[in-house]
Amino acid sequence: MSAQNPVTPSAESIADAARAAKAGKGPPPVHSWNPPFCGDLDMRIARDGTWFYLGTPIGRFELVKLFSSILRKDGDRYVLVTPVEKVGITVDDAPFVAVDFEAEGAGRDQVLTFVTHVGDHAVAGPDHPIRVERDPETGEPSPYVLVRDRLEALIDRKSFYRLVEHGTREEVDGALWFGLWSSGEFFPVIPAAELPEG
Repeated sequence: MSAQNPVTPSAESIADAARAAKAGKGPPPVHSWNPPFCGDLDMRIARDGTWFYLGTPIGRFELVKLFSSILRKDGDRYVLVTPVEKVGITVDDAPFVAVDFEAEGAGRDQVLTFVTHVGDHAVAGPDHPIRVERDPETGEPSPYVLVRDRLEALIDRKSFYRLVEHGTREEVDGALWFGLWSSGEFFPVIPAAELPEG
């Protein structure tokens, strides 16, 4: 099936291929697969992590978890990949949402472990950095953590508020920042001068 072919595989056929590919233990080796691109699927991941197919939320957690296991980012495009086909999907923001975290240790010895809405774990550090984007108009922060190769999780609001309790001030490039330590790495969140008083 070529990219020009008007017949696009269904979510069911992608799910069947994904189940076959995931028959072994561990995540499927999606980065070693190079199947033909078969077109775009009417599938979307909303900012809150809800997956939609043909405009309807996918209610089965097992199916969402299966699809998330074969998700890849090629350039700026998000795709579901199996050994035999690749289809494009729409992602409103980040494909995952970090819904909780655990903090161990303190200060520079602190380790933050995030869990996503589909059960992935990411230990923040050099391989799983935290970054914060700020809305240019409102200044509202959107924090993210890298889950796996080029796939990030938006850290949900309740977790972000809890993270602030684990933050500290550090100098970065001559400026004082409020941020987070994890696995020996400091991640700036906001310039310390912009923190509210008190």
